[in-house]
Amino acid sequence: MIVLRMAWRNVWRNSRRSSVTIAAMTLALFVELLYAGLVNGMFKDMEDDITEMDFGDVQVLHEDYLKRPSLYTVVEDHEAIMSRLDEAGYAATARLMSGGLVASGEFSAGGAFFGIDPVQDTKVLRLNTAVAEGEWLDVADPTGVVVGRGLARTLSLDLGSELVVLSQAADGSMANELFTVKGILRSVGAGLDRGGILMPADTFRDMMVMPEGAHKIIVRRAKNQPLEEVTAAVTALAPDAKVMNWKQLSPMLAQMLEGVNSMIVIVYLIVYVAVAILILNAMLMAVFERIREFGVLKAIGYSPFQVVSMMVLEGMIQATVALGAGLALAAGPMWYLQNNGINVGNLAGMSMAGMTMPAVWRGDYTLGVIQVPIIMLFVIVFFAVIYPATKAAWIRPVEAMRHQ
Repeated sequence: MIVLRMAWRNVWRNSRRSSVTIAAMTLALFVELLYAGLVNGMFKDMEDDITEMDFGDVQVLHEDYLKRPSLYTVVEDHEAIMSRLDEAGYAATARLMSGGLVASGEFSAGGAFFGIDPVQDTKVLRLNTAVAEGEWLDVADPTGVVVGRGLARTLSLDLGSELVVLSQAADGSMANELFTVKGILRSVGAGLDRGGILMPADTFRDMMVMPEGAHKIIVRRAKNQPLEEVTAAVTALAPDAKVMNWKQLSPMLAQMLEGVNSMIVIVYLIVYVAVAILILNAMLMAVFERIREFGVLKAIGYSPFQVVSMMVLEGMIQATVALGAGLALAAGPMWYLQNNGINVGNLAGMSMAGMTMPAVWRGDYTLGVIQVPIIMLFVIVFFAVIYPATKAAWIRPVEAMRHQ
């Protein structure tokens, strides 16, 4: 207790130097808190776009679909699998996929066709909320389609534009149909943007002469349910199909998201090392100014450990004051960034490894995000103080008394 009181007194003996050190710690903590939440929020939103708009958490596919994607490689008993998934409490929706040529007016391009159950899909994914213009699919309007933003630009499509589709049906006949654009998606992924054409599943089956099967079943997990656990459970429910989670389907994207924490820690270190240099310098100056004082303490029986403890406590006291000031300064901006975010303007929709930048960049300030920069601040302060504290601990009383 005596050591703590002495440490507190020593911190404020040179209030100007301590104030500068605390201000540096406070600024570093303030910046790191805002930065960590923003980066975490950006990648969390991008991951949500992948899982809630397109991939889902787990997909059930034909064994050979990824090797040889084809109109014919379908999950035959998809309705039975979806029934088992529903009984097990998993939300699931089927997707039909093909490709072909699309044209409007004088323009043409390659297109990717997606057959969707408009009602069931909204119970599993949020793709219907990504319609930037117009309306979502409706079974009552079988020729109304929703197209990707990139395809709409390529073909100069507007709401109400007519779209001609040409492909080859499953029975070898020519598949052609005239559709009307009833909706245009915002940017939700490179594949959907460039050539995506969403249509009701029944329309797809009629056009492609494909009465049975589905190319993939998209499954969503409950909140906070481990992904590997869900993958294993779905595998047991669909033993004759290939089951993969979104990380296995897009390993590069998964690795990038998992590397976010490492990237944040590296930035922490860069900023905090600069702060550590300032703390080291301040503490060394304090040691040289107090050599005679340390000599007296050693002479009256203070052990090296007690001297080191006092110096470390001085650093911890400054870090604690900086923690309070940093949290007080950051509380308002963190609340604003989490609830309102930053409108990124023209950066919205920018694609990175299949993910898209959200229109509003929000922070994600959970306890796990906030505690990392706080812990690192105290760790950096501790190591910055150790050298000056050790130097003070081994001062010999006789030499200290003679110090000028």
